[in-house]
Amino acid sequence: MKKRIVTLLLAVTMLTLSLGKSAFAEGEYYWPTGVQVTAPAAIVMEATTGTILYEKNIHETFYPASITKILTTLIALENCDLSETVTFSKDAVYKTEGTSIWRDIGEQMTLKDTLHAVMLGSANECAYATAEHVGGDYETFITMMNDRAKELGCEDSHFNNPHGLPDTDHYTSAYDMALISRAAILNDRFRAITGTSKYTIPPTNKHEEPTYLVNHHAMLNYYHTSKYIYDKCIGGKTGYTQAARHTLVTYAYKDGMTLICVVLNVDTTENQYKDTKRLLEYCFDNYQMFNVVDNDADYDIEGVLNTTNFTVKAPYFKIDDQAMIVLPKTASFRDAKSDIMPVSNEENVVGRIDYYYGERRVGYANILYTGAEVEEYSFRDYKEAKTKKDVVLLVLNVKVIILIIGVLLFLAFIIYLIIYLKKNINVIRYEMAAKRDRKQKANQFRGIGEKKKRRHRFKH
Repeated sequence: MKKRIVTLLLAVTMLTLSLGKSAFAEGEYYWPTGVQVTAPAAIVMEATTGTILYEKNIHETFYPASITKILTTLIALENCDLSETVTFSKDAVYKTEGTSIWRDIGEQMTLKDTLHAVMLGSANECAYATAEHVGGDYETFITMMNDRAKELGCEDSHFNNPHGLPDTDHYTSAYDMALISRAAILNDRFRAITGTSKYTIPPTNKHEEPTYLVNHHAMLNYYHTSKYIYDKCIGGKTGYTQAARHTLVTYAYKDGMTLICVVLNVDTTENQYKDTKRLLEYCFDNYQMFNVVDNDADYDIEGVLNTTNFTVKAPYFKIDDQAMIVLPKTASFRDAKSDIMPVSNEENVVGRIDYYYGERRVGYANILYTGAEVEEYSFRDYKEAKTKKDVVLLVLNVKVIILIIGVLLFLAFIIYLIIYLKKNINVIRYEMAAKRDRKQKANQFRGIGEKKKRRHRFKH
């Protein structure tokens, strides 16, 4: 009940703010575009905000190859515990080809070891075994893949296997892969796996010796001499088939900014890494992150309820202090315009501030319901309460609201009464006249009765 009241107050304030602040402003907005790549399709997305910093044919569909395994791993992490045991079936061992770590029928590994083999070693039989384990059966997992992709906003994709081996009914776009990769990197367990350079699978019931894995992503792997090593890289996934050619997803971090770069259908290994590095460096050089709480004075959390600011000192809700927006380095935070709206389908989120640079959405900040309760004070505690300005302000505001509601109800009753009288005045007059007539007749009858009584006494 208390949350509903707070949300109602917030909604009223949002309406006031929306009248005073424009979501879009007129004028020119510079968005960096001065970089070219050989990849037929490419995208760079900032992970925290979901903002697209670079795009090229981002909705054109291609075969994804092994970057499919990002979605496979994400679904496994969202539905299972890493300590669970994965058992390799005959289908997992014999219905896959290509990259493998040579597991046997009946071999058992923890899900943690299996997913490291999927992401670092790109092991196809491990992806198949993961699908069977997570879905209960292979086909159910394929349905889970497409359902999860749809939930993330993918519209250009259809997945028909968990590993990315060639299939005409298995395709995606750079934009969809960025959405999937964003959901993955925001998962802490995925972030730990994809950022691992090397990993050792201990002996299993079928292998007496440990299995050593090295991450195939050449920008991350410090354990091999590579001309592609990139010190800002924090993970990613490679992919290649003859049909898909080279595909690559790369995560990179610098100065509070996490970038996701996807390139598809690239002709050579060298070009996929050159394109990726060129895009990442360009975006790091041309964009910067801003913390919302540190920069937006219009939504100062120290505001008071009855001012034009939206926030209250009473600890009912706050702006997410981790919220960020991304802008070109040529722009300032004040160049971003904002729009505010209520949110009802997320737990403890009662509203959201969306930020725009021109017509581009560059980030958002959730308004969080804190669940705080206001302490009640008795009259004898009034002197103490006077020193607690926050409580007094809230109590006064609540009393004022109750008073206003009472006055409005009283006025509504008066208005109703006037309308009723106006509509029924003739009926009321008629009833009053009839009442007077009945009274007069009653008096006449009473007078006649009195005369008869007097006559009767006189006769006797």
